[in-house]
Amino acid sequence: STPQEHTVNVEDLILISVDDHVVEPPGMFDNHMTQAELDTIAPRLIEENGTNFWLYEGHKIGNMGLNAVVGRPKEEYGMEPLRYEDMRDGVYSIDARIGDMDANGILSSICFPTFPTFAGNLFHQSKDKQAAKRVIEAYNDWHIDEWAAAHPGRIIPMAMLPIWDSDLMVAEVKRAVAKGCRAITFPDNPTFHGFPGIHTPHWDKLWEVCAENDVVINCHIGTGAAPPHSSPETPIDAWIAAFPMSIANSAADWLYGEFLLKYDNLRISLTEGGVGWVPYFLERAEFTFDHHGAWTKSNFGGKRPREVFQEHFLTCFIEDESGLRNRDLVGIDNILFECDYPHSDSTWPVTPENTFRQLENVGLSDEEINKVTHLNAIKYFNFDPIALLGRENCTVGALREKAKQAGVDTREKSGGGKSAKVSDRSGRMTSGEVQKLFAGEGAAAD
Repeated sequence: STPQEHTVNVEDLILISVDDHVVEPPGMFDNHMTQAELDTIAPRLIEENGTNFWLYEGHKIGNMGLNAVVGRPKEEYGMEPLRYEDMRDGVYSIDARIGDMDANGILSSICFPTFPTFAGNLFHQSKDKQAAKRVIEAYNDWHIDEWAAAHPGRIIPMAMLPIWDSDLMVAEVKRAVAKGCRAITFPDNPTFHGFPGIHTPHWDKLWEVCAENDVVINCHIGTGAAPPHSSPETPIDAWIAAFPMSIANSAADWLYGEFLLKYDNLRISLTEGGVGWVPYFLERAEFTFDHHGAWTKSNFGGKRPREVFQEHFLTCFIEDESGLRNRDLVGIDNILFECDYPHSDSTWPVTPENTFRQLENVGLSDEEINKVTHLNAIKYFNFDPIALLGRENCTVGALREKAKQAGVDTREKSGGGKSAKVSDRSGRMTSGEVQKLFAGEGAAAD
């Protein structure tokens, strides 16, 4: 493909991101739990030695680090910031978040959890499951009724589930759907956390209720088994580079799930997994089907593996020209855009320029551009901000004008303190050093 003339330009883009994150604000549970629950079972925010932690069942969770570096000089990326004061307000404040979205031309956003881990695994491992159920409900109420509802059309709500119990999962999905939420976050490999595999009956009721209500199952990278660090001496770059593709193993597991054959509209989003690896993965699945199917007895219901993938799986890109160039092998209807604010991979506040450059370089047509930037997201997540807000208010140009009028400042700001010292270091940052920093923070990893 080669660059071509477009009627769409950067200012005309409409961008819906299916992968962003929220660092949960202090007091998030106050309006959604009783005082007795707040005093006993609710996670609590504490500060020790100038560092913020969430305290839950005796565990300190300070998982911020690279999750909240947006707006800082890249030289300062690392395990900080560790305090809310060191972050952009948009990381944890919904009003400021909308300002940062406007400045970056992002119309709507899905926001994954932070301190509970991306799929809520912190709560899944709770010793008191009844209490954990209440915490999950309260978290979902905050996320849907406060974070998402504060600015209609801007945040696509998503719920986490009590995955240890089939009936509780179904009840929570139905409760979330009644609130207008049609997305759940779910571990890409629940067996990694001690739960039954996706091919077991434990999940049958979940697949059914999600299909009945058009609920997308969002499997974020790192919610199952993250890629191992090759050695303490290995540059951390190697781990970061391979991380998105780590979801390929789980994608294969899901692809061979016979439950997919029962529900035409069941959708699994391989969140932050990228697209470029998918063409070879599907080629390999096709070869495996033809070469090994006779003895493995694989069952795709009379369809081919690629066909099943294109019917059920969503992929997303930040910067992925390889995947976009091979869109015919992936399926143009299966590719969605992501911003990843406020993580270190995010290109905020120049995401529209970065995205449009890729779209032009690979020669996408206007129809294809509209699909991957917003139409696919509107379709699969049953969330149409354009119908609510009016198209003229939804473009990059319109949103940035709104941010300009509001005086949103997008200039880089140093975090100072330890972060500034990181920029002074010499030599490569290794996996071992990063792991020590995480351990020092008491950070929880998905």
